[in-house]
Amino acid sequence: MKQRNFGKLDWKVSALGFGAMRLPIVDNDASKINEPEAIRMIRYAFDNGVNYIDTAYVYHRGTSEVLVGKALQDGYRKKVKLATKMPTWLVKSQEDMDRYLDEQLKRLNTEYVDFYLLHGLDAERWSKLTELKVLD
Repeated sequence: MKQRNFGKLDWKVSALGFGAMRLPIVDNDASKINEPEAIRMIRYAFDNGVNYIDTAYVYHRGTSEVLVGKALQDGYRKKVKLATKMPTWLVKSQEDMDRYLDEQLKRLNTEYVDFYLLHGLDAERWSKLTELKVLD
């Protein structure tokens, strides 16, 4: 797997990452992920050089983060960088930012994420989040 420098970080990211927005599902229901197949796919990617995975609070109606957390068990968490996203449209206060992150960490069954992105950011949401001191 080809790798590239990742900005100024002392880390090289694989040319391909794994996005967990469209995982295999059961009964044509986006909230019902085919867990064995999805975990097999994710781990196959990791075993073959992918070292970055991306998910979000709302993917698969809230079940993607849980599935990714399961895929990261058995030592896989140490092999990859994990990104998820703050659901900016739901944030109304500074406390919400902490509450959503804590919930996401539980869903992901991890103590930390490597990249926490601002999901669905537009000018209006950016203005609101800067008022709430999101960068603090």
